[in-house]
Amino acid sequence: MALEDKTIDFDRPVDEWVAAAITSRLEDGRLSCAAACDLAVELGTAPIHIGRSADQLQVRLTSCQLGLFGYPGHAKGWEPAGVASLPVPDGLEDALRSAAGDRSEVSCGRLWEEARRFSVPRIQVGWLADRLGLRVCECHLGAF
Repeated sequence: MALEDKTIDFDRPVDEWVAAAITSRLEDGRLSCAAACDLAVELGTAPIHIGRSADQLQVRLTSCQLGLFGYPGHAKGWEPAGVASLPVPDGLEDALRSAAGDRSEVSCGRLWEEARRFSVPRIQVGWLADRLGLRVCECHLGAF
C-alpha cells in the first residue's frame, strides 16, 4: 500500500529516539526493509512500531526482503535478484501452500520462517509464493 493511501495517526507522537534512529538509516530519503528490521532488533521493539513510526515521519519503505515492493524500475525485486534461476528445495512449495491454507494467504512473518527453515533467501520465498498464487499479507512493517 502506498504511503499516501494509508490512514496515519499524526496525533500520535513518534518517540524521539525512534525518529532519530530512522533518520540515521535513510538512503535517498527512504528506509529499506532490512534497515527497519535491524532497527527493531537494535531498539528492542517490534518491526511494526518502526514501520508505523516511518509512516508518521512520511518516510517511504523500500527494498522489501520478500521482493514485493520498493525496487525502482522493477515491479518486484525478483528479476534483479535472479531468484527464478535458484534451485527450489524439496518440500518448500508444499510448505508454502500449507502455510497459506484454504484462503491462499500467508503472512510476511511466516514466509520469513520458511526461508529460514529451508535455508533459502527471503526474496526467493516471496517469488515462489507469488508464483504459487499465494497472497502475502500482514507485512512486519505494516507496508500492506
